[in-house]
Amino acid sequence: MSLLPGRRPPFRADHIGSLLRPSRLRAAFRDHAGGRISDAEFQAVQDDAIRAVVALQSEVGLGAVNDGEYRRGSYWGRFVERTHGLGVREALFKFRDDQGQETAFTAPFVEAPVRRQAAIAVDEVRFVRAHTDKVVKVTLPAPSTMHFWRGQRFAEAGVYDSAAAFFEDLARVYRAEIAELARAGAQYVQLDEVALAVLCDPAARERVRAGGLDPDGLVGLYVDAINAAVADRPPGLAVGVHMCRGNFKGKYLSEGGYDSVAERLFGAANVDHFLLEYDTPRAGDFAPLRFVPRTKGVVLGLISSKTSALEPLERLKRRVAEASQRVDGDRLALSPQCGFASTVAGNPISEADMRAKLALVVEGARAIWG
Repeated sequence: MSLLPGRRPPFRADHIGSLLRPSRLRAAFRDHAGGRISDAEFQAVQDDAIRAVVALQSEVGLGAVNDGEYRRGSYWGRFVERTHGLGVREALFKFRDDQGQETAFTAPFVEAPVRRQAAIAVDEVRFVRAHTDKVVKVTLPAPSTMHFWRGQRFAEAGVYDSAAAFFEDLARVYRAEIAELARAGAQYVQLDEVALAVLCDPAARERVRAGGLDPDGLVGLYVDAINAAVADRPPGLAVGVHMCRGNFKGKYLSEGGYDSVAERLFGAANVDHFLLEYDTPRAGDFAPLRFVPRTKGVVLGLISSKTSALEPLERLKRRVAEASQRVDGDRLALSPQCGFASTVAGNPISEADMRAKLALVVEGARAIWG
């Protein structure tokens, strides 16, 4: 069930990467952090949970599978832990919900010149590769994740004289990691891009300006950072960019259509496809898809990972038909709008709900494309 017959990913039915951690795994994260279980015991629980979630993805009919990000505390945590020079500080933005309640969060911070000191996700890929004959997918936080959330204070004073210099070093980390991921058996790398999605929000753009930065300049900087990160990637390795508006316990970071970033991102990013959130009116309409080149695909995130209600099949068909007025239907695919658990805590839905949502992605893709 590939996007185009005989082609590499994306597949007609895809998912974004993070999956709900089962209760035993969530408990193991707590017990390991508290020193109540050993590293080996913690890994054994992770291994069992990953084998089960790989089987789940195969059972519902997905063509590409991953480990659900079950070895990670958050979608970017491992990258920071395993890259020299990166630490954690409080972000300048906050998550919010439809009732206006806000939640603070932490984000990467540059403490010293960055360099790759250890493999970041290679062990994840090797383990999945050993337990499936499906295409193996792996996710990485986009380069902007290491820069955007603290504005001009993204690094300790004196570490880098410019953001461009920082991204040169960071790109070396990505290129080395991606090459090793491919050698380990990865066939599909997804970059989770939140900053560019936030820069779709007029209110966020004003906040960026108030902090002394140019939103459009950041868009260009971050697209260039993506291209530098995936430069020289191995032949046959598919790369997608997921545009994420934030996903923490059902809360989000931003709203607004893709208009302000579409032409530069879709036209200039040297990737194979884009995974776009379209589950709520906050995402805007499909008009920005007119900027997607004919050589690139679009995975429509029409199914919500934040609620248990199943989207009607007829609505999915209608929405895909609307999108196909902007992008040829042969270059479209279907997925949830985001992952189910960007952190260990996960979204406020059940594992049964998640399985039903993943099954709906496959059912919808078969009903639309056959």
